[in-house]
Amino acid sequence: MNLVGKVIGNRYEILEKIGEGGMATVYKARCNILKRYVAVKVLRDEFITDEEFVKRFNTEAQAAASLTHPNIVSIYDVGQEDNIYYIVMELVQGKTLKEIINEDGVLPWKWSLNIAIQVASALETAHKNNIVHRDIKPHNIIITEDGIAKVTDFGIAKAVSNSTITAFGTTIGSVHYFSPEHARGGYTDAKSDLYSLGVVMYEMLTGRVPFDADTPVSIALKHMQEKPIEPIKLNPSIPYAVNKIIMKAMEKETSLRYQNATEMLKDLSMALKDPEGSFVKSNAENMQYTQRIPTLGEEPEVETREEKGKKKGKLAKYFEEHPKAKKVWITILILAIIILIPVIGFFGTQFILNAGQPKDIDLPNFVGQTLEEAQASLGDTKLTIEVSEEVFDDEVEAGKIISQDPPYSEGYQVKENSTVTVVVSKGQEIITMQNVVGKTYEEAEKLIREELNLLPERVDETSQTVEAGYVIRQDPEEGAELKAGDTVKIYVSSGTGIKQISVPYVINNTEAEAKEKLDGLDVTVVYEEDTTKVDGNVIRQSIDAGQTVDEGTAITITVNKIEAIKTGTIRLNLKSLLAKTNEDVIETDEEGNEINPTVNLKVTVNDETVYSETHRRDETDMVIEVSGKGTVEIKVFVDDVRKSLEQFDLSPDVPVLTID
Repeated sequence: MNLVGKVIGNRYEILEKIGEGGMATVYKARCNILKRYVAVKVLRDEFITDEEFVKRFNTEAQAAASLTHPNIVSIYDVGQEDNIYYIVMELVQGKTLKEIINEDGVLPWKWSLNIAIQVASALETAHKNNIVHRDIKPHNIIITEDGIAKVTDFGIAKAVSNSTITAFGTTIGSVHYFSPEHARGGYTDAKSDLYSLGVVMYEMLTGRVPFDADTPVSIALKHMQEKPIEPIKLNPSIPYAVNKIIMKAMEKETSLRYQNATEMLKDLSMALKDPEGSFVKSNAENMQYTQRIPTLGEEPEVETREEKGKKKGKLAKYFEEHPKAKKVWITILILAIIILIPVIGFFGTQFILNAGQPKDIDLPNFVGQTLEEAQASLGDTKLTIEVSEEVFDDEVEAGKIISQDPPYSEGYQVKENSTVTVVVSKGQEIITMQNVVGKTYEEAEKLIREELNLLPERVDETSQTVEAGYVIRQDPEEGAELKAGDTVKIYVSSGTGIKQISVPYVINNTEAEAKEKLDGLDVTVVYEEDTTKVDGNVIRQSIDAGQTVDEGTAITITVNKIEAIKTGTIRLNLKSLLAKTNEDVIETDEEGNEINPTVNLKVTVNDETVYSETHRRDETDMVIEVSGKGTVEIKVFVDDVRKSLEQFDLSPDVPVLTID
């Protein structure tokens, strides 16, 4: 059922859905009367079909609405419209504690303690108003942006807990946070909430719940039967007193737990001031078996004998003579007996009780001693030393005690026959270095850190032979002996160290554009004429575009260079040219006239005839214009006989070739 856009109760305009859980859907709404934003929690359809549940829900929600506390989400209104049962509550901006644990994992112990104090304060107020939550879990604790803890779902949790309704085949609630009595379906009270708060603290400080399994039934059985691993063993940074508070709150027997939230609050506050203190007292130490004390009779019977009657003294005669005095003395005696009976009973009881109790003795300090020295120092104290763990320690000599539980403090006493657990040093851990050369950095780091218990230090360096990301060498080398926690340098290839360049596509670019794009490469330019392409543009590149090469790699680009057609001048001295070739003899007839005074002059450019005319043999100043590109080959023929072969560069501004 989607209620967005609707108005319920003639005042709450539903704006958007902001959450959904096993029991209800939560919407953000605007109260059109008080002009404020609120949260409206609407019960799921499977709950509203159970009349008994609805009845309990209304009763408990209305009771919870009376709670006023800064750490409790306020309930403003409870209502029903058609088949919609809803609760109007304070709209809290923030995250649930579960979301914070999922994001951050293990939380700082001081921050966790502060949250626990706020939740315990909320429970204290609720319990004093005879309201038990019955579903304390991180999902029901909202942490505002200012770090204030707000407990929600008071009333609805109790109504669900007391109902026979099931959702999706399981009992409503979170089995990971159930108290043992809740898990077995027994009577639950304020101490059940304190158990659940202990589980929440456990999860904040370890990042995990104390009991987990594949099925809810298996988890419930663990709550009833198994002892949780102490959180301090999962997170050694947890202070001693905080660990004790959690374990006391999670005792399976309700009589061994904190008996009320006020008692737990006192220890939580003390833990902030003295985190390593021994002020958390076990209720087991204060429990005594009831001793049956025989009752005294109202007045002991006095056996009389005939002989005694015969020996009556002056006092008996006095009483016979003064019967009123006898009554006075009898009254005094009875009063004395009445007064003495409770006194005797009290001191007698104390004597009997104390007679069976072990004595309090000072706890010795075993830290720094060997087990043999610690045993010898016990004397007749009747204490037992038990080794809980042997660990490597760089500072404590092998065989000596590192720590003890309970920890030593001046004046701290324990009972006779108590067991003190100790942690014994195995001395300095010596590790033989393994070879990591050739491994990836990730593989080497995991082996060094997790398997060898050493600290890897990465040093990047270039290599022409080892691929980037792989170990080139190590310091110290394989076989070296190190202490746990020592640093191992691993030199990792960062590649050749030469910058890699992706060759761009420069075809059809101008020479200048191509050179700019090919910055970082050794560019060689060659020219080639291709009249089908644009003059001055690149028509080929020696390395295909997209290839990755080292910086400085040689690349050749071919630039199209179309030569312009230019005109040059040939200055020709025909007479001198013929004289050089011994053809300057002029034949005459008998009368002295020239017989053949003219010749045919032909000029070719690159074997193409550009000039062919008849001239007198003695002409000396002839001018012939030719055209071409660049340097051309000029041949001069006289009467079809080649007389000259020249190379004529047409590139100058005014090209002139003189042939004589």
